[in-house]
Amino acid sequence: MSAPKKLFIKTYGCQMNVYDSERMAEALGEKGYVEAKTADDADMILLNTCHIREKAAEKIYSELGRFKGLKAAKPDLKIGVAGCVAQAEGQEIMRRQPMVDLVVGPQSYHRLPEMETKIRQGEKALDTDFPEEDKFEKLKSRPKAKRGPTAFLTVQEGCDKFCAFCVVPYTRGAEVSRPADRILTEARDLVERGVREITLLGQNVNAYHGAGENGDLTLAQLIWQLDKVDGLERIRFTTSHPNDMMDDLIEAHGTCTKLMPYLHLPVQSGSDKILKRMNRSHTAESYLRVVEKIRAARPDILLSGDFIVGFPEETEADFQATLDLIEEVNYGTAYSFKYSTRPGTPAAERPQVDDAEASERLQRLQALLSRQQREIQESMVGREVGVLLEKPGRLPGQMVGKSDYLHSVHVSDCNREVGDLARVRIMASSTNSLAGELIR
Repeated sequence: MSAPKKLFIKTYGCQMNVYDSERMAEALGEKGYVEAKTADDADMILLNTCHIREKAAEKIYSELGRFKGLKAAKPDLKIGVAGCVAQAEGQEIMRRQPMVDLVVGPQSYHRLPEMETKIRQGEKALDTDFPEEDKFEKLKSRPKAKRGPTAFLTVQEGCDKFCAFCVVPYTRGAEVSRPADRILTEARDLVERGVREITLLGQNVNAYHGAGENGDLTLAQLIWQLDKVDGLERIRFTTSHPNDMMDDLIEAHGTCTKLMPYLHLPVQSGSDKILKRMNRSHTAESYLRVVEKIRAARPDILLSGDFIVGFPEETEADFQATLDLIEEVNYGTAYSFKYSTRPGTPAAERPQVDDAEASERLQRLQALLSRQQREIQESMVGREVGVLLEKPGRLPGQMVGKSDYLHSVHVSDCNREVGDLARVRIMASSTNSLAGELIR
């Protein structure tokens, strides 16, 4: 019997790409591929790319360049590019890097088995279509191999918002929601394999409107369906848009015990002028009203956000409005970036903020966010929280897991198993994690 072929996937960017990489590996498993730990050991290398960060395409070309020697040493090695850079660049990838055998967009990776056959026959394979068929329907059922206690599950893809800085509508397409029955089937399969916490994913996950038995379901209605799945203990979702934070979803945060008290709700800026120029379709005040309603439903909820600093035409007054909003909301964690142009987006053609000034603003904003994160973590000391244990820690007898609030927690003298839900008393806070002990 011939040895199995080995597949190495390098994943860039968001949780949706992590999920997509898992499904790509499963699809190529049909062709006899098993996981390779390193690129050097692989028969196929697949880069699953993200187009959100600055100069994303150039970074992928640079990464491909590092494989030239490996390809020369192993002529039968196959190299592919998937994801959003693949969608945006298409044939250009093969033109600039002729050693690339396969280019596939994020909506077409269910066709990977057929594409693999093609490249094994010595042809190139390119597919950046937005096919009419549902890729999730075409993918085989997920294998029953044992899983870790947490998993991502994509329920919605694409975006109709067309923010002025974002390429997602062009690389992922229009908003599409998966039917509820298929999501529930996949969730049950994950639980059977050992998963106890599922994070629902979507570019605008709270715009979910998947088909149900009696019409389309909202995200809140889907969550209540998942609440009935035996063995599923925790539910999360990301990423949300403030305009799609409907009342039933807010209410679910206060009444569904499996829905964790953590919400990632990007605002991007606190300036109404900049929000309008971003085409965000909400104001600072409307965002704050949503936050107020969420905290009324779940007072202990931990909020996370996204911020772009130095967006075209941002003044010091606009930036100060963002700082003011952060002070009012008090974020437990956040992601913040200096604006960088994305070719083809409206904001790329506008007058840019001085780079040094944008960098200085980013430092001030991150200092404020770091202070808030530190204070919220310190406020957890002495509290009892649930921790889903995910792996052994570095120290003897130590386990590491995530709290209800998504804090990383190191639990000492822990005689429990991976996948256990433990009650833990928080004893100390460090830069990016908490330390606790089991409540006997």
